[in-house]
Amino acid sequence: MSESAIIGSEANAGEAENPKQSFDLLITGVGGQGAILASDIIGKAAVIAGLPIRAAETHGMAQRGGSVVNHIRIGADLGSMIPEKGADLMLALEPMEAIRYLDFLKDGGVVIVNTEAVIPVTVTSGQASYPEVSKILETLSGKYAVKAFNADDLAAEAGNRLAMNVVMVGAVSSYLPISKEVLLESVKALVPPKTVEINVKAFELGREKVQES
Repeated sequence: MSESAIIGSEANAGEAENPKQSFDLLITGVGGQGAILASDIIGKAAVIAGLPIRAAETHGMAQRGGSVVNHIRIGADLGSMIPEKGADLMLALEPMEAIRYLDFLKDGGVVIVNTEAVIPVTVTSGQASYPEVSKILETLSGKYAVKAFNADDLAAEAGNRLAMNVVMVGAVSSYLPISKEVLLESVKALVPPKTVEINVKAFELGREKVQES
C-alpha cells in the first residue's frame, strides 16, 4: 500500500527530541517483521547511554504471522510490563496490531504506524476480514496523535525491504531520551555487517519522515 498520513496536531516530533529520561514504549507487529531486533536496538542504546531499562516480550511467537508485542521501559523502576494506559508511544510495525494493543497506550499518546498491512491466513482463506487501513487510522486518530506512513517502501528506498524495522526505529528516535548518535551506534552493532549502510539509511529515512510534520 502507498498510503501515507500524518494525523493529529499533538507531539510534534521536532519538539520531542529527548523529552525526558523516563519513557514507556510499546512495539507491536507480527512474526517476521523484526520487532524483536527493533526492541534490542533501543535497549542496547539505552544501556550505552547509561539509562536504566526494563523490557518484556509478552506475546512473542517465532512463526511468521504471529502477533508480537514488546514492552520497553526506559528509566522505569517498577517492573518490565507497561500498565494499561501507561505507554507514552506505540510503534506499530503493522496497522491492525496497533488496534490490538491500544489498551496499553495513554490517552493523547503517540502512535507511529507502518501502513503496510500483513494479511493473515484467516483473511486470505475467507474466515475473517481485514479492515481498510484508512479506517484503522481514523479509529486511532480519535484519541491519539498518529504518524502513519509506509515503512516498507522507505526500507526499499534504503536498499532492502527487510530494513523496515530500522526505518521504524528511526521514526521513533526523536521521541526517545536517547541521542540519535547512540541509537545509530546500536544499529551498527546489531545488524549484519554487510547491511550497515542500508540500515543507517533506513534509520535516517524513518527519522526524516516523522520530522517532516
